[in-house]
Amino acid sequence: MKAVFVFSGQGAQSVGMGKDIYEASPSAAAVFDEAEKILGWPLKEICFNGPEEKLLESATCQPAIYTASCACLAALKEKKPSLAPLACAGLSLGEYAALHCAGVFSFADGLRLVAERGKLMDAACKSSVGAMASVIGVDEKIVAEICAEGGVEIANLNCPGQIVISGESGKIAKTIEAFKAKGYKKIIPLKVAGAYHSSLMKEAGQSLIPFLEKTDFKNPSLPVAQNFTGSFVSDTCEIRKNLVSQVAGSVRWEQCFRAISGKGADTVIEIGPGNVLTGLAKRIVEGLTLVNVNSAGSLSAIQD
Repeated sequence: MKAVFVFSGQGAQSVGMGKDIYEASPSAAAVFDEAEKILGWPLKEICFNGPEEKLLESATCQPAIYTASCACLAALKEKKPSLAPLACAGLSLGEYAALHCAGVFSFADGLRLVAERGKLMDAACKSSVGAMASVIGVDEKIVAEICAEGGVEIANLNCPGQIVISGESGKIAKTIEAFKAKGYKKIIPLKVAGAYHSSLMKEAGQSLIPFLEKTDFKNPSLPVAQNFTGSFVSDTCEIRKNLVSQVAGSVRWEQCFRAISGKGADTVIEIGPGNVLTGLAKRIVEGLTLVNVNSAGSLSAIQD
């Protein structure tokens, strides 16, 4: 197996995530237990039993998904200790789990960063009225032109034919109508708390700088692609800068995925809640084996 690892982003959360893998894997349980000690609030209770409303808040959701993803990674390493990925990447929040996987920082340091990131993004959401929408089947150049006219921004370049736009709620509504007026009908408003990956998040990104600067970063032990550039980054100063820029910048996921799969991969393993990234993978590069590690059942399905 020549595998690359990808890690879930915000939106992949669900009540019950991590519960069975916590019960099945001592390594996964240790990750959750460590997270609770660091955070000082009942992470396991919220992940395993909800309420769902709490999991929707960035301040809770981001450390919860990061922990669940790292727990799934620990369980996978426990089951297949010889499995070494060719490269890795994560979607938005998932980039932190990818950087941990690449040895850039410890689980604990990554959790502290993600907890601060979630709080800062929650505050940004509450200080503005933002919205997002998914644009299906429209060329990137056309999307960019219509967004520029409407004063909104491209948030995610997910895969061919799927682009997410972000900005002030009123401007997003008008931009959706502009797309429809030009004959592009498949524009889907998203249920989100704010305008992620837009300039409305810039202050949150800037406020993250002091936390990043005081965190110990090491050079990656394997190639890791970052969202802001869509390419491999190995310099720790650049990694920090990209984590700041990523908060308000476009997520170039299609480029990230092409970069990591181009390392000679035949298998993509999505680690963490949900299955969004394996769904995108089949639309970016054909012929890859797609595997999810998000539960005890999915873990047991992986061949020893």
